[in-house]
Amino acid sequence: MIAADHIAKAETTIHAPIEEVWNALTNPEMIKKYMFGTTVISDWKEGSKIVWKGEWEGKSYEDKGKILQIEDQKKLQYSHYSPLSGLHDNPQNYHTVTIDLARKDNETMVTLTQDNNPDEKTRDHSEKNWKMMLASLKKLLEEPN
Repeated sequence: MIAADHIAKAETTIHAPIEEVWNALTNPEMIKKYMFGTTVISDWKEGSKIVWKGEWEGKSYEDKGKILQIEDQKKLQYSHYSPLSGLHDNPQNYHTVTIDLARKDNETMVTLTQDNNPDEKTRDHSEKNWKMMLASLKKLLEEPN
């Protein structure tokens, strides 16, 4: 049973146009720069597969999921399963990650949630990682190249 309070949440305001933030969320070259060096493979269409490959804390991984919802410059939602979780590859062991964007002048509000965390410790760990990822995204988009 998943408690509603075990939803990981991270949010930030990025001083960049929503178009640039959206591009960073859906462009594999950009993703690699802020998401811990991850290689992402997807055609970014609803119902399509999404795969993340890389190395985390010294271990190679290949995570997978499916694009559940994609609304240009507004919402990206996907399922996510990681073998590093130690759980079996069953639907009940997938997270749903939802990233919502909102335009505010020339800034973009980014709100990210991840459900299906079995306990507070797991939720807190996920939240910490998502906050680091959003901080890295913010830095990438706000700092001059």
